[in-house]
Amino acid sequence: MKGIYLLLGTNLGERKENLKIASMKIEEQVGQILNYSSIYETAAWGKTDQPNFYNAVLEIEADISPEDLIKKCLLIEKEMGRKRIEKWAERLIDIDILYMDDWIVKTNDLRIPHPRIQDRAFTLIPMNELNKTFKHPIFLKTQHELLKSCSDNLKVKKIDKKKPEGDLRA
Repeated sequence: MKGIYLLLGTNLGERKENLKIASMKIEEQVGQILNYSSIYETAAWGKTDQPNFYNAVLEIEADISPEDLIKKCLLIEKEMGRKRIEKWAERLIDIDILYMDDWIVKTNDLRIPHPRIQDRAFTLIPMNELNKTFKHPIFLKTQHELLKSCSDNLKVKKIDKKKPEGDLRA
């Protein structure tokens, strides 16, 4: 399946390296990376007394169920040393499932599309870079439309432009 979008975030350690390692593990364990956004820096959202985050969005292709995708994302986070102690706390790596094409998944443990995409500029800006016409399957608005109506005022700064060869790991 194409149209799987993942948000990577990190605010501890070597942030660029964390994104590179996570992308390599995603390609090894989940599916082929088709495209990725630039890396963006943003102040922490939700719990603000912590270091700034680096974020990037990956588009992947994988033959995988939503349940298996979240399991693999959580496993990669654990392999990289993530410890879940406090909601929105500092983290070495965070992998959020934003979209799985036009699928809508609502279970106790999983929501697809991600329930707060429309509220977060740090997600919508890299999504717009990858596919501004991609429609949110619930709101039926493009990423560009969601960004225009987003009330998040946190500054989102591009710190690393996308490489032409398309490899976040280089």
